[in-house]
Amino acid sequence: MTSQRMKKLAWLCAGAFAGAALTLSVQAFADKEPTVLPLNELRTFAEVFGRIKQDYVEPVDDKKLINEAIKGMLTGLDPHSDYMDAEAFKELKEGTQGEFGGLGIEIGAEDGLVKVVAPIEDTPAQKAGVKSGDLIVKIDDTPVRGLSLTDAVKRMRGKPGTKVTLTIARKTETKPLVIPITRAVIKTKSVKYKLLEPGYGYVRITQFQEHTIENLADGVAAMYKENKAPLKGLVLDLRDDPGGLLTSAVGVSAAFLPKDALVVYTEGRTADAKMRLTANLQNYNRPGVADPLAKLPDATHQVPLVVLVNGGSASASEIVAGALQDHKRAVLVGTQTFGKGSVQSILPLGNAGGIKLTTARYFTPSGRSIQAKGIVPDVVVEDATLTAAEQALRVREVDLENHLSNPNGDESPAKAAKPAAVKPAAPAVVPPAAPASPKPEDKNAKPDNPREPNPKNDYQLSQALNILKVQQIITKPAN
Repeated sequence: MTSQRMKKLAWLCAGAFAGAALTLSVQAFADKEPTVLPLNELRTFAEVFGRIKQDYVEPVDDKKLINEAIKGMLTGLDPHSDYMDAEAFKELKEGTQGEFGGLGIEIGAEDGLVKVVAPIEDTPAQKAGVKSGDLIVKIDDTPVRGLSLTDAVKRMRGKPGTKVTLTIARKTETKPLVIPITRAVIKTKSVKYKLLEPGYGYVRITQFQEHTIENLADGVAAMYKENKAPLKGLVLDLRDDPGGLLTSAVGVSAAFLPKDALVVYTEGRTADAKMRLTANLQNYNRPGVADPLAKLPDATHQVPLVVLVNGGSASASEIVAGALQDHKRAVLVGTQTFGKGSVQSILPLGNAGGIKLTTARYFTPSGRSIQAKGIVPDVVVEDATLTAAEQALRVREVDLENHLSNPNGDESPAKAAKPAAVKPAAPAVVPPAAPASPKPEDKNAKPDNPREPNPKNDYQLSQALNILKVQQIITKPAN
C-alpha cells in the first residue's frame, strides 16, 4: 500500500460526534473528472435565490443561503452525508483523537430530528441520565428540527464548565425531560480491561480511536501478566460502541485473526472506494510507529473469545464482530447490531471545511452487507436490565429516514466474485434472567460500581463467561 493510500485509510473512521457511527475517508477533488452541470436546474436555483433575496420577510445573508443550500443537497441524500465548515471539520478530527469539549453523546438524524444513539461512558451526558433512543427536541432555547447533525453538535459542544440544557422526548415519559448538563473536556478512554476471575479476561472498547490498538495490546498483555498463566478465555465487549477509525477496527481484528486474513472490503463507484483490508500491519498501523500488536502474547490468536454486541454496536464495531464471526474465531453474544454499513468520504473544500459524502458500502469477509440489517449474534441474549419498551426504543440504521438499502436483500449473500459466503447457523436464544430474590441488606457492604464489569449484575456478561467455561470443558483433553 502506498503512503498516499495509507493517509487516506487513516481517515476512514466513524463520525463519532457528528452522527451515529459514520465511516469516513479523506479524498481530494483534483483527480476527478469535471461534472457537467444541469443548466435548467441551476437557473431554477438562481431564480429561487433571487426571490428569497428580494421578497423574504427579512434580509438574508448570501453566505447563509448558499451554506443552507449545500447542507440541504447533502442531507437529502441519506442520514450520514453532510456539509462541514472549517470549525466542524476541525472538531471531527478532534473526536477521533479522543479529546474535545462537550457532553459525550453519539447522535443520529431521524426525520429532521436528532436522536441519541448512545451516551459515552463516564461523560456528563451519561451522568445526567441521557439514554439511548432519546429524542433531542431543543438545545437550550433552539428547536432541533431542521438543524443538521453538524449544527446540533456545534451547539452542544463548548467551553468546559459552561452549561447547556437539553429538552428530551422519551417514549416512556409523558412529558419532555429538561436536562441541564455542564460541559467538560471529554477524554474518552477507548479501552478498559479487567480479570473477571482467574483465567478469564475482559476488554471493553468504547470507541475505535487513534490509540485503541496499542491500548488493547497493553491491556491484554497486562492481564496475561497478572494471571501468571495463559488466559482460558477472553470477553471482548463492543456493546454501545458507535464505531471509530477503520484502521483501528482492522488492527483489533488482527489481534485475534491469522496474518493476512480478510477483515473487510468496500464497494463503490470509484476506484478509491474499492478496498480489501486484511490483518496486515500496513492496513492498520500509523506510519513510522512500531507494530503495537507485537507486544501481544502469542496465545492471543488462539484464546477462546466471546464478543458482546447490542443495538448500539455500529460501524467499526460491526466490522470487527463480522470479521471474527465469519472466520469462526469468536462466539457473538447479545442482540442484533445497529446496521451501519456505508462509507462516508471526507472531501476537503477550499474554505478549510469539507463535505461528508457516502461513497461506498462495506462487506464482511464472507460477503455480507450489514447495511440496514446489522449482525445477528450466534447466541441471542437480551439485556435483562431493560424493559420491553426500552428495548423497542433502540435506534438502528433501518429506522433512519433515507437510509441506504441492503444490496444483498434481507437474507441473500453477495453474488459477486467474493469469498464464499458463510451461512450462519440459527442463533441460540437465551431468555432474560428472572429477577433475583432480594437478599438481606448488608450495611457494611460497598455498593457495586455500575461502570465496572461484573457478571453478577450484567446478565449478558455472565452468559458470555458461561460460554467460555463451557468451551473449556468441551475442549479439555480426556485423561
